[in-house]
Amino acid sequence: MTAWPDRRILDLFGIDHPILQAPMANASTPAMAVAVSEAGGLGSLPGAQYTLDGLKAAVAEVRQGTGRPFNLNFFCHTPPVPDPARLLSWRARLAPYYVELGLDPADTPPTGGRTPFDADFCALVEEVKPAVVSFHFGLPGKVLLDRVKATGAKVIASATTVAEARWLEHHGVDAVIAMGLEAGGHRGNFLSDDMATQVGTFALVPQVADAVSVPVIAAGGIADGRGIVAALALSASAVQIGTAYLFCPEIKIPEVHRQALDSVTDDGTAVTNLFTGRPARGIVNRLMREVGPLSDAPTAFPTAGGALAPLRAKAEAAGSGDFTNQWAGQAARLGRALPAGDLTRTLATDALKRLGGEPLAS
Repeated sequence: MTAWPDRRILDLFGIDHPILQAPMANASTPAMAVAVSEAGGLGSLPGAQYTLDGLKAAVAEVRQGTGRPFNLNFFCHTPPVPDPARLLSWRARLAPYYVELGLDPADTPPTGGRTPFDADFCALVEEVKPAVVSFHFGLPGKVLLDRVKATGAKVIASATTVAEARWLEHHGVDAVIAMGLEAGGHRGNFLSDDMATQVGTFALVPQVADAVSVPVIAAGGIADGRGIVAALALSASAVQIGTAYLFCPEIKIPEVHRQALDSVTDDGTAVTNLFTGRPARGIVNRLMREVGPLSDAPTAFPTAGGALAPLRAKAEAAGSGDFTNQWAGQAARLGRALPAGDLTRTLATDALKRLGGEPLAS
């Protein structure tokens, strides 16, 4: 128990600190989720990075490590209709890079992708009954959503505008993640694709809080106690933090990504759609400078990464991140290399001190 001034999220999720670890597909690990939950926050597993069996195993690993609440996160995108002409065009745009790296432009792997939340993943949720289920890119259909809610799980989802927050509340979420433009990784937008009108965290949070009756979780640009206190002052009930956890030893990212994080500046990230076909904030690299960062060239989400895979593998083997998606938010410079549990406790302690409170004895 702690002396937090707003207990709505704490009581809703059964956690001690209003700190959620962002799911971060292809970066988060079960060990990280365990550490954050054990420290009193809400650890998360990114369902989008797993097969069904893989997610079952990851959940079992988390359950072995902690009895505390945790979150399962899923994508809610609509798989794109195959577009062979666009795929050929995307491969042609990348062909000069293939030649430069000594690769055959005609030898590209399948497009790949991410599986959206479906009946099989819903059955897994019904089986394992996590405390929280979160969604990105909107919500699943009513039948699936009702099944999730029937498990007793609290449902949360990302909104990047007030209109999206209202939509989510209307469709039954228990809390809204107000995701500002500063946030790293994929944008959670689903009502508009216009990145020019996306809103910053500290403009978005109070407007979302005024527009909905459910608790608001602030996300984007929050990496220390100052950011947590600022978000709470703007009527958020909790924060979701991603980039700060990228510096933890439990994270699983390429070495080139780790190195880029060590030197990133406040203006060193941009929103790009080159790596997956959907806008996401990452550290600026060669591909983003020369082709984007935003472009009509990539195939639709989540297929664009297939054609980049050989380039990424060859460049990473040479110690280069030229073709690697290195997701990070604008506050990456504030990151500290601490174990995830220690980071969670440090964030909570710092914020509580700034709020004039102290953690109560456990």
